[in-house]
Amino acid sequence: MKHLICPFPRLYSTLLPAALAFISLSCLAPAALAQKAPPVEQFTLANGMTVIVKPDHRAPTAAHMLWVRVGSMDEVDGTSGVAHALEHMMFKGTPQVKAGEFSRRVAALGGRENAFTGKDATGYHQQIPADKLEDMMRLESDRFAHNQWPDDEFKREIEVVKEERRMRTEDSPRAMMYEAAGATTFAASPYRRPVVGWMSDLDAMTPDDVRDFYRRWYVPANAAVVVTGDVDVAQVRRLAEKYYGSIPARPVPVRKPRLEPVQSGLKTLDFKAPASQAYVGMAFKVPKLEAGDLLDSATPAAATSPGRDALALTVLAAVLDGYSGARLERAMTQGEGANRIADSAGASNGLLGRGPQLFMLDGVPAAGKTTAQVAAALRQQVAVVARDGVSEAELNRVKTQWAASETYKLDGVFNQARELGSNWVNGLPLDASARLIAKLRGITSAEVQSVAARYFGDDQMTMATLLPQPIDPNRKPRTPAAEVSRH
Repeated sequence: MKHLICPFPRLYSTLLPAALAFISLSCLAPAALAQKAPPVEQFTLANGMTVIVKPDHRAPTAAHMLWVRVGSMDEVDGTSGVAHALEHMMFKGTPQVKAGEFSRRVAALGGRENAFTGKDATGYHQQIPADKLEDMMRLESDRFAHNQWPDDEFKREIEVVKEERRMRTEDSPRAMMYEAAGATTFAASPYRRPVVGWMSDLDAMTPDDVRDFYRRWYVPANAAVVVTGDVDVAQVRRLAEKYYGSIPARPVPVRKPRLEPVQSGLKTLDFKAPASQAYVGMAFKVPKLEAGDLLDSATPAAATSPGRDALALTVLAAVLDGYSGARLERAMTQGEGANRIADSAGASNGLLGRGPQLFMLDGVPAAGKTTAQVAAALRQQVAVVARDGVSEAELNRVKTQWAASETYKLDGVFNQARELGSNWVNGLPLDASARLIAKLRGITSAEVQSVAARYFGDDQMTMATLLPQPIDPNRKPRTPAAEVSRH
């Protein structure tokens, strides 16, 4: 079993998995949406904890997720990585459950489990036989309320976290470049720090740093339990009140705003690392979708707003790189000889998140090409959209691709739970999917053309370039055996 640091598209984008899930039904008629959407209920326990339930009786299984609205963005300088370190330590016991016993008990129930840490949230999830839900809620509520461990457990586990950083970041030239680029892109936003933490902060981290973070943020009013699958809402409510409702209420700490200042000039980073290929990534600061944008029912076609722009930018990313044979692939990677500009090229947009969002363009130069040529070609494809717009056929194709993806995705109860939890983290309503689909359906070619013309100037861009250095032929690759079970 492995802990995960929540991955985001091309590391720059903080687009939550739910965002594309919402979008993917955009070509379905409202009647079809209403027919496909199972009932979802949300209620709040007396101590402030949120509970969300979505029954799905197609198979005798259930997904149980505990979401805590705290991630790396809630850390302070000098303690980067503490949210992720705490996620590891949550498997190290309570007065009732010894270190490592949590995972063994979940396995004995016939379930599987894991956890993740992201910039915006931390999540713990299990998939179990539906008749074992009470056992699972007893275990998870105990861990949430009574996590404790001796200092020696932390001293051992922080070395695992450091090794995870070495394997996933320091052994990857692109990951190291993106880490440096994140610190360059953002000045004030806590998104500038890596989720796994800087190695110097991990070296200096103490057991009490982790305990203090746990006591501060793991409070009922800052958490949500999401249950999907072969369950009954009344049953889940009864169990939630029994196991989670007994946890004492405590106030959620006040979060001070850490707003990113307006960028007023091009930022560049040349990053040298042993690598076989050069690489270029361009991040553009763009607006994000707020909960209020979904609650506002008025969508005049001629009106522009940050929320509408965020939706149009998401459509633009899909037009450029949302399906096999999309614009970037056709223009940059399918040629031969001098006409082939890149070995790969991509685009992504951060639609949702607690912090500021980015639109990302990236590419790997083909043989004989430079990163400057790739960067120019990527921006040229955006300029073509700004000049000529997008055809209705392209817009419809994007929607069809999204719909096909969603049809299969929502077959899994875990994916349903992840979507609902992501909604909650971002303060979205239960019917956020339908609301977002309605908004996306109204995005026009003119709006896509408009955002392509307005958001891709130098003043809001950070360009990071990986400059390959010779690879030491005597260097031995790190063996996967070092990444042992965290539990």
